[in-house]
Amino acid sequence: MNLTPLVSVVIPCYNAERFLTETLESVFCQTLSDFEVIAIDDGSIDGTANVIRSFSSRIKSEFSSNRGASAARNLGTELAKGKFIQYLDADDILRPDALEKRVKALVDSNADVAYSDWQRLEETEKGEFHPGNAIARRIEDIHADPQIALFTDFWAPPAALLYHRRIVEVIGSWNESLPVIQDARFLLDAALMGGKFVYVPGVQADYRVHKTNSLSRRNPTKFVLDCFNNACQVENFWQVNGGITPERCIALEKVYGHTARFFFEYDRPKFHEVLARIHHLNPNYLPSAPKALQKLSKWFGYEQAEAIALAYRQVKEVLYTAGNRE
Repeated sequence: MNLTPLVSVVIPCYNAERFLTETLESVFCQTLSDFEVIAIDDGSIDGTANVIRSFSSRIKSEFSSNRGASAARNLGTELAKGKFIQYLDADDILRPDALEKRVKALVDSNADVAYSDWQRLEETEKGEFHPGNAIARRIEDIHADPQIALFTDFWAPPAALLYHRRIVEVIGSWNESLPVIQDARFLLDAALMGGKFVYVPGVQADYRVHKTNSLSRRNPTKFVLDCFNNACQVENFWQVNGGITPERCIALEKVYGHTARFFFEYDRPKFHEVLARIHHLNPNYLPSAPKALQKLSKWFGYEQAEAIALAYRQVKEVLYTAGNRE
């Protein structure tokens, strides 16, 4: 292996004993051979460290206390020597030609980030994983401005993305203040820093969808709070980098609106904090969806509309529960 590899594959690992061997083997089966593998054990308490050590000199490794995936990726990035950096979660899989196709796309286009299609691996009740939907979307299908597309509706797992080192260095680091959506934010940061994106067609990654083990599923409140904090950070960035254009305002209203709906039910003080943000952007705000909420907001005002919608959902749940008991 070269002292200056073409690609550095950075794998943060936390209690990944069950999947890590398959993940690592998917890297060693790549048609492109000029790469290094860096595994960061983020304080695992299972057999992850033993799996890492079993690969001996085939991989670089570091063992640290548990500080989260972003900190592990930042440590791995510091150790990386490659011209391109592939972040890979410890339970996901690269298809054999992933690195080769993405490197070629970046070289040919002089882009900063290559992204491909990816396959969902859905967990069954028995804990097995079976192929789900293949996700094939282009950033420009969401919005012509990558910043808005990546802030609102476009997402791809790290396994589907290859970064040029230059954009990684411009971004600086993974955002440790957003523990749940840090991968989405790092991709967004590439756009905020002016990065150029190139689409590489075809499924090149498999992404495991766990029934209960993802951060967003275990704690939806933390997930939504991350989305709100991210929106605040992006709004502040946009304020000093081009200002809040009408399209950016719509994007911010959309994201803030989603978090407001959640917080109205689960954290009323946080709802009012979000609502203040929304009204600062648009004093006449009306939610774009669902349509029923939009109509109620026109008639009664947004906050009262949320109260009516919540009461409706609660009554519906009571009736559903009662019906199942009969």
